[in-house]
Order: sequence, then C-alpha cells, then structure tokens
Amino acid sequence: MTTRRPHSIDNDVHPGETTEASPAIDPMVLNSAHWGVFRVASAAGRPIAIVPFERDPKPSPLLEGMVEAYDHPTRIARPAVRKGWLQRGPADSRRERGADPFVEVPWDEALDLVAAELARVKKDHGNSAIFGGSYGWSSAGRFHHAKTQVKRFLNTFGGAVAQVNNYSFGAGMVLLPHVLGSSAMLFGVTTGRRSIAANTELFLAFGGMPSRNTQIESGGPGEHRQESWLRELGKRCRIVNVSPLADDVEGIGSEWWPAIPGTDTALILGLCHTLLAEGLANEGFLASHCHGYDAFAQYLREGRSGASFDADWAATITGFDADRIRTLARDLARSRSFIALSWSLQRADHGEDVFWAAVALAAMLGQIGLPGGGVGFGYGSLHGIGNEVAPFCTPRLDAGANPVGMSIPVARIADLLLGPGARLDYDGSAMTLPKIRLVYWAGGNPFHHHQDLNRLVDAFRQPETIIVHETHWTATARRADIVLPATTTIERDDIGASSTDRYLVSMRRAVDPYAEARDDYAIFTALAARLGIEERFTEGRSDAEWLRHMYEETRHGSALLGVELPDYETFRAQEFAEIAQPPEPVDALAAFRADPQGQPLDTPSGRIELFSETIAGFGYPDCGGHPMWRTPREWLGGPLAGRFPLALISNQPAHRLHGQLDPVGVSKATKIAGREPIRLHPEDARARGVRDGDIVRVFNDRGACLAGVVVSDALRQGVVQMATGAWYDPLQPEVPGGLDVHGNPNVLTHDHGTSTLSRGPAPGNTLVEVEPYRAPPPPITVDHPPQFVPDPRRSGT
Repeated sequence: MTTRRPHSIDNDVHPGETTEASPAIDPMVLNSAHWGVFRVASAAGRPIAIVPFERDPKPSPLLEGMVEAYDHPTRIARPAVRKGWLQRGPADSRRERGADPFVEVPWDEALDLVAAELARVKKDHGNSAIFGGSYGWSSAGRFHHAKTQVKRFLNTFGGAVAQVNNYSFGAGMVLLPHVLGSSAMLFGVTTGRRSIAANTELFLAFGGMPSRNTQIESGGPGEHRQESWLRELGKRCRIVNVSPLADDVEGIGSEWWPAIPGTDTALILGLCHTLLAEGLANEGFLASHCHGYDAFAQYLREGRSGASFDADWAATITGFDADRIRTLARDLARSRSFIALSWSLQRADHGEDVFWAAVALAAMLGQIGLPGGGVGFGYGSLHGIGNEVAPFCTPRLDAGANPVGMSIPVARIADLLLGPGARLDYDGSAMTLPKIRLVYWAGGNPFHHHQDLNRLVDAFRQPETIIVHETHWTATARRADIVLPATTTIERDDIGASSTDRYLVSMRRAVDPYAEARDDYAIFTALAARLGIEERFTEGRSDAEWLRHMYEETRHGSALLGVELPDYETFRAQEFAEIAQPPEPVDALAAFRADPQGQPLDTPSGRIELFSETIAGFGYPDCGGHPMWRTPREWLGGPLAGRFPLALISNQPAHRLHGQLDPVGVSKATKIAGREPIRLHPEDARARGVRDGDIVRVFNDRGACLAGVVVSDALRQGVVQMATGAWYDPLQPEVPGGLDVHGNPNVLTHDHGTSTLSRGPAPGNTLVEVEPYRAPPPPITVDHPPQFVPDPRRSGT
C-alpha cells in the first residue's frame, strides 16, 4: 500500500515546488466529479492536494476527501474472487456472500473466468438470465460512465434484463408524461432562477430547498450558484418551507411549516379546496389549458365518502391550523406564486399523488407559464435545477439497443431476484420476471440506494454468479463472486458535461491508476475480445479516439442549436469551454400558455391532464385517474405508531454523495464514535434518556442499526433524521436481519413500490423506535478491506 500524504483543498500548492520530504509537484490538471470541477496537485504519480476550480464561487468541501480515497485501505487493488466460488463455481453456497474471504488472482485469469461464465449462462439459459445493474453517479465523465459502458457491453453481447427510471424521482418520471406530456421538468427545462428571483412573490417549497443537495450535479458543476440565488430570492420573496426539517431552507428568512411526513398531499388538497370553495380558482385557465378539472373538483367536494377535502379535514391530517391553511390559499391566489416540490416527496407511499396534486394546485392558481409562476420540481434536490444554460448537445456514448427488450423499474431489484415467474405490472404493461442466473454490476452500490437491505441480502443470495466492477470494497463488492478493480475519475481522461451547467470540461488524467485498477472500457474491451465481439463493442476506437469522436459529435450537434464550440485540440488545450446563458429568463410552459392550440402538450388531450383516462384505464387500485389522498402504509397517524412512534427521514447527506467518500474526508469527520449521526428533537431525546454523543439502537420490524445522537430543535417532534449513505456493516454479514453497526437507515425502510403505476422507491414512510445502546459498541469493519486468503486450489486448503 502506498503511504498516504496529507490531503486538503489548498490554493497555495504550486507546480514545480520541492521539499526535502517530497518530489516536485507535477503541473495541475483539470478534472471533474459530481461535486465540482477541480484541479489535482500530484507528485510521483499520486495526488497530494485538490485545488477548486478558479471559477467556482462556492466549491464543495467534499472535494477534500478525494486524495485520501485514492489509496484508502478499502481501495480494491487487484482482481479478487470469492473463495467458495473459486473452488466450486456457480454450484457454491451463495449464503456465504458477504462473509466468505476473497482470493486475489491475475487479471488474465479473472477475465477468463468472467468471459466463461457469461458464455455459459448465455448458452444454457439465454441472455434474459443476465441482469445488468448500474447507476448513474459513478463518473462525471461522459465516456467513462459505468452505466453506459455496461449497457453497451451487454447489449453487444446479446442483451440483458436492464433497469429504467431512477431512485431520485422514479415515480415522477412515470407520472408526469401522462400529466404534462414529458418528464423534462424534473431535470431539464424548468422555470429558471432568474425569473423566480425577479418575479415570484410567494415561493411555496414542499420539502424545502436544502443546500446540502446543491453541492451535487450529474456531470459536475463548474460553479455553485445556489447560495447566491437564495440570498437574492430571500430579499424580496416570501418563502414557505413545508418540511419536517427547519434547515431544509437555511441562510435566508423563511416560514417553517413543520410537516408530518407523508401528509403533503393532504395539505395541497386542502389548499385546492379553499380555492374552489371561495371562487379563487382561475376558471379561464382551467377551461383553456387543462383537461379533467371537473372530475378533480368533484373529488374535492365529495370524494371523502360524500364529504369534502376542505381545510378542516386537512388540519386533522397535517396538524396545521385550518384557518392558516385557508389564509395560505388566499395568499397564493393574490400573489405571483411558485409551487416547488423536492424530489424526495414522491419517494413515499403513493408518491405519484403529491406531484400530481401540486400540478393541480398550480393549474387552479392559473399562473403556469407566467414569469416566476407555476410549478417546478427539484429546486434544492440537485445543483442544476433552474440553472439556465443555452441548449447544447452534451457528449454521449451510444449504448445501443437491448435485444432482450426487458427492463424493470430501477428499485425492483429484489423483486426480480426473489420472484422468478412472478408478474410485474407497471405503467400499463405487464412482464413475467425471468430467473436471473448472473448479475453484472458496474458502477453504483445498491446496498446504498436500495431499501430494506435485509431483503436485498436475501435477494443477492439467489443468482449463481455476481460480477462487480468497483473502486472500493463497498457492501456490493463484498457480496460479489468476482470483483474487478476500476479506476477513479482522476486516473483517466474524459469529458465532463451537464446540460444544466455552462462548463464543458476536458478532464485530464492526473495520476497513475491505483495498483492494478483498469477503467471499465479497458475491462469490457478485453472481455469482448475473449467473447468474439471486440470490433462491435469498440468500433475500432481506443478510449482517446472515442473522446475525440464524442466531442466532435457534440460540437456538430451544438452548432445546429446555435452554440459554437472550439475544435478538439483547442478544447483540450484551454481545458474547458463555456456555454452562454440564454439572453432571456426561462419560464416553463410559457409557449403552451401563450398558444395552447399551436403549442400543445404531448398528452392525449394536448393539455394539462388533471384527470387521465389513460391512468384510470389501467385499473390500478393504488393509483387512480386524478390526484387523491391515500393513507400511507406507515405514518404517525396510523396504528403502527403505537409501537414505532418516530417517523424516520432518511435524506441525502450533506457530507458525501450517496455512499461515495463515506470513509474519508468530511463524512468521516461527522461520525459519532464511528457511527452515522441521528438527529432527535430535545423532547424525544429526553423521553428516551439519551443525550448528544450517545450511541442508540434504531429499530423496527425490518431491521436495526446503531447511530450517534445529535439533539436538535431544527426538526419536528416525533421525527428523527439520519442521512443515507453510511456503508452497510452488519454484525453478522451472512445473516439477514442482523444489527448494522454503522448506521445505514435502509435496514429500516420498506421495499414496496410507490404504486403499481411507477413502482418507484418509497422509503419516505418509515416508522422506528430509538433506545439507548448500553453494551460496548461493536467495531466498524467496512473501513478496512475484507479478508484475503491464499488460492485454495494451489495451497490445498
């Protein structure tokens, strides 16, 4: 293992400097990660410091962990095979996954094993017995993007069962095309920050606008502007934060409405009913731009067994005063109002309804398409939302078509692995789940993303073989049979780009690949050669030739959109290209508002569908033809709260990206006795006899974990908050249901889909109890590599 040197974000690092203790610092090159653009100071082939991009006014502190992560003890040094699988192959007992030691093997042997196993499964069971898993946060670079690389490789090989949608806003991705004709408002063209800052008078933020999330952008933000925008917005706009957490809006003045988790739809329906009952709904807009309002209005009046969903009813669900709800509805009607929803709201039971109800509220106000008015999603969920950039063609690698033609919703992994032969209904279609024999995972860690990890442990026992590309020994890598070490972003050339950021970055390799790590393209090229598909996979191009090809496609496509980019050599020499801001502020659906006949939406009616005959026609019992209130499976108003009286908010962390960088940097510094922090309201802490710094057991019927207490009045009483992303560290790795000693909240969340319509993830409705942990806390093991043993085939063991 290479000795680690001090790591920091240091603007005083200068190329060419030497000291008696260190060699000369190499010239700093530009690179990018999902938490920002940066320069790397390196010496003798390894990083020594990270220097933020000179044009970034508010660089993320997450950058500082990258030096330590390069050769952290959990870094995967060379190919490794699980001992039992190496001895017995696919016939081995899969119950040892997660506990069995590993054997390091040469690259050629590992590649031969992978190629032979792919060929065996294809020959004996067909490509539908292969599941290709990944997720999109493995690289800001558009070529070394693991999700695309594994799709391209498996599609070239004959296909595999794939995934659609995402964990971030999976329910919204399925719902909004039915309602607005597109899901683009979730992540693309939405009302811009300039228009909101200049025109909005009342900004109603369901789920707030948490700045912790705006450190992050898929493709890497060149400049972090959220903080300056919020300051500008706060000078003239009333901001209402409807959230269990007061600090979901921070740094500016706002009104905190401390919501009961899972009740946002009820509040919205109460607001809608007030507009209807008091004649404040914009009847003209509803008639000209919306379809199905009459059915929704009838539901507001009589849908509760003949009774209405009025503010008095909403008060019984939400705990807010009914008169306060009515006053807010009136204020919305007489102000230029913007309804903003965090992506997190639809990650809950019946998550489709809250997004649909918000669209209905905005439609009743009649301000959709006006400057600074209407509805939007994800402000505070990702840096780029509302960031106005002239449309340009972002670089992409073509993954090709999937001959298998089957994809599951992204969060239905355990359903797939545990339920061969079962029927899965989804968005008007149905599929029969195949028997998965082989899982090929490259990029992403489902033991971070997924819910009900004890169920996932059981699911990961089912396939005959699991193959993983990884940089570090995550929980997923530890549960694989063959593990191939992958490079990190600073170890390869690439192109960083996001359609919502104005910097296109020439990412330069700053350091040597760690130990024997290889990039995914090199791994798949070597496998393709063994399987006789190399020419189709590579198209005869090296990685450097692919970068040039992708850039020239981007340059040509952008020129057609009116954006001129330099030639490739100039781009590489100047390190980045800058995309201009549009001359005029952007307001979503402005063209549709101005001319609903000439600029119709891509819905059956061409208008906003407040009632969808399509969705109603699916006949799903848990998602109807218009937004509705449905009681969550778990919430503080339900019977289960008698046993588990605390609602768990498992939100995105401020101190890492998902699970990335968890054992290093600012994430490591936030741990309490090595455990993930959990915030409790002072009254809830007092009732349980715990104080700041205590270790507690957090539990429900699905699982239990340890966490370190932080007492805070910045959250509603009856609510606890623990960020996702602590690396899963069960006390007994081979036993589902065991205690996670590190603090991964997904041992507690349920694995039901939001509804039959989208099957999105729904961790937002989770009830728990917290109790002091009096025993000596077990050691953390995930900050060290797994056990390695000699090759049993050669040692005779």
